[in-house]
Amino acid sequence: MTIRILLIDDHALFRSGVHAILQRQSDFEVVGEAADGIEGLKRAKQFLPDVILLDLNMPGLSGLETLKLLVQDVPQAAVVMLTVSEELDELALALRDGACGYLLKSIETETLASAIRKAAAGQPVIADDMTAKLVASMRAPKAAPVAAPVAADPLTTRERDIMRELARGASNKEIARSLLLAESTVKIHVRSILRKLNLTSRVQVAIYAVGHDAAQPTQAA
Repeated sequence: MTIRILLIDDHALFRSGVHAILQRQSDFEVVGEAADGIEGLKRAKQFLPDVILLDLNMPGLSGLETLKLLVQDVPQAAVVMLTVSEELDELALALRDGACGYLLKSIETETLASAIRKAAAGQPVIADDMTAKLVASMRAPKAAPVAAPVAADPLTTRERDIMRELARGASNKEIARSLLLAESTVKIHVRSILRKLNLTSRVQVAIYAVGHDAAQPTQAA
């Protein structure tokens, strides 16, 4: 299956370089480019890409503002922020507003290609350095959590099993195979987890699991 990709970045030279790199992948097709958020939104509606690589800091319509519009108008596309910013606040805002991933522009070519494939499959993709910083900040005293804290664990044992799978980036199909469940059952559980934890995306569930030490299997008594 060919993965259709849209690039939104105000630096023409960077866009050209990424375009050339991605076109070398036999399963990628760069369907369009845009130099700002408004043009990017138009191209997204026109081409309906599978994955959108979106810069964070752009003149005019910012990356976060563009993200909100893309999530609203092209919900089937996985939006991955591709930025130089290593600010945790911007990572948290991007994930809150519906980004599927957050990658740094210093990323290696092979890692970027792998991340795009994961994003197209519905899996969260976050730069390793940013994940480490995020987890450290969530565990630090008085750190502000990404999601509102939950007074008591509202999840069932099965939902916690599925949350652990989400934390490692597994797709619904992989979770179903691992836990011997129907894929439709997994989807129902994922929706329930999102509702109970007051979260809006699988990425937020994964971060919640890591930050609350729920990503590790429960040890038998």
